[in-house]
Amino acid sequence: MRLIDRYLLRQLLGPTVLATAALTAVALLSTSLSSLDYIVNQRQSAAVFLKITLLAMPQLTNLVLPIAIFVSALVALNRLHTEQEIVVCFAGGMSRWRVISPAMRLASTVAFLALLMNLWVQPLAYRTMREVMFEIKTDLAATLVREGEFTEPVPGLTVYAQNVDSKGEMHNLFINQVKADGSVFTYMANSGRIVKRAGGSVLMLHQESTQEFSPRGVLNYFTNDEYPFELGQLNNDDAMVHYKPSDRYLHELIAPDLQQGWEQRNRKALLAEGHSRIASPLYNIAAMAMALTAILGGGFSRLGYARRMATIGGFAILVRILGFVAQSASEGNVWINVLQYAIPLGATALALRSIFRQRVSRFIDIRRRPHQIAGVAA
Repeated sequence: MRLIDRYLLRQLLGPTVLATAALTAVALLSTSLSSLDYIVNQRQSAAVFLKITLLAMPQLTNLVLPIAIFVSALVALNRLHTEQEIVVCFAGGMSRWRVISPAMRLASTVAFLALLMNLWVQPLAYRTMREVMFEIKTDLAATLVREGEFTEPVPGLTVYAQNVDSKGEMHNLFINQVKADGSVFTYMANSGRIVKRAGGSVLMLHQESTQEFSPRGVLNYFTNDEYPFELGQLNNDDAMVHYKPSDRYLHELIAPDLQQGWEQRNRKALLAEGHSRIASPLYNIAAMAMALTAILGGGFSRLGYARRMATIGGFAILVRILGFVAQSASEGNVWINVLQYAIPLGATALALRSIFRQRVSRFIDIRRRPHQIAGVAA
């Protein structure tokens, strides 16, 4: 790579990294706010909250990459053009392709990395996140008791605790259980804690009293210093982690197991997600091409390129929205998947055509003023 190519690449790489980091941080902040429920209501630790937030990063990064590339390229290219560094490149005999090739190589590299994340990193991260969320939902300590509320973890079982301290100790417990034979058991305890015993979970009640009311009308009363309340009835042995389309690898999306009922009903949605994984990185190349068009797609202007950048920016937003619409529509019609590729490729072709539609003059009069030279070069 020549010196001028490395220079142009450095001017684009820095803003791209900064813009990607900033936009990803904003997206993570939005995601983290929606994940606060796991700490507030499910009483999970900050480590679990941080893990869920970080596991969402691959998909968020892929979503913001085209925006980051477009914004950073506009900033860097506008500075290079207004300071006439690109004009000097043209005047030095560089072709248009030679000038834009560092930017296109950068966009192609980002697109390749985005493809790798789509095919392997995102499914792995989302599978892990789905498993963590499944563990949270089946966490007995979180689902059994909500401080100061009556809860019904399973039909026929009502649980209340006045408060739960930071160590997980439940105070002033009340449990009412209606069994299949019609008998009613009421447990009251000063405190309780969920412990592991013989591979299962047990709610160990301290200073406990039990009232049993049988269908025959007999009332029995017992007191115990310590009583183990079995929680095996709350475990759903048939519960399994269900992977959504965003959690699946490409081969599971393109060729699902049609012997499974869910895969049969959602075959088109799985296929649409698979094509989106392959096509979405192309928007990074399209974003860079449109940014180049905003700066190099017309003549030099001493007043700046605000109007042209705003127009191309609106077109870039429209292109990405059309991509989302095509993905959604392809869930109902398989043939619409073609549009998932046609939209970013078409936008890239139109942008490059706008850049190359004018010829660069190699005969520049050195007596011209700088802005006149720029007009000829553009």
